[in-house]
Amino acid sequence: MTLWEALLLVGGGLAAGVINTMAGGGSALTVPLLVLAGVPGNQANGSNRVGVLAASGAAVVSFRRSGVDGLKGAAPVLGPAVVGSMIGAFGISQVADETFETIFGFLLVPIIILTIFKPKPNVDADPWSVPVTVGVFLCIGMYGGAFQAGVGLVMLAALTRAGFDLVTANSVKVMVNLIVTVIALPVFILQGNVVWAPALVLAAGFLAGGWFGAKLAVRGGERLVRVFMVGAALFLAGRLVGLW
Repeated sequence: MTLWEALLLVGGGLAAGVINTMAGGGSALTVPLLVLAGVPGNQANGSNRVGVLAASGAAVVSFRRSGVDGLKGAAPVLGPAVVGSMIGAFGISQVADETFETIFGFLLVPIIILTIFKPKPNVDADPWSVPVTVGVFLCIGMYGGAFQAGVGLVMLAALTRAGFDLVTANSVKVMVNLIVTVIALPVFILQGNVVWAPALVLAAGFLAGGWFGAKLAVRGGERLVRVFMVGAALFLAGRLVGLW
């Protein structure tokens, strides 16, 4: 890595840590940044999880210190999400780097749409039944294990339909994200898909972003980062699919 690449990864990790904690979709920024820094697609996907782990851990601690604890509410959705994450992480590790980069580039389009038109949590709807909740979070876990980017946006909406209030849902989201990443990351490590130097540099930014993101989420500052995230993701998606 050059100095500028390192600074870019730290800055991208900081922004992504805030974005992931406050809503979701930060990996749509950091995975392409890792690719642009010379890390092949699948290794960028795996290396990104080191930062996600750091940000999620910092966010969980920050939420708890703010009086919001997601651990108690995470149990009903955690099992299927963990199983799904293992399936997704193993499956995506079998895909060629160029194929992954192309898939991820096109995948950024719906993630950007979700960021602009974020799914509105429906706290007034009847909670899902247990079988529906298990099925939904199994699918969310599979997607999170494979791609990670944007999973927080979908998870937040799903958690409210599973019966959580908004504040608790955001706390549960980062707790589930933390545990899912703890399960998925070893799969990428065993497959040789983590490049540690850029992963740790990115994680430094992610760590700070996760901590501050939880503080901002409690205070309702999500709108401060959405415009930046959308613009950056559009640019990076274009780079990945070869538009510029």
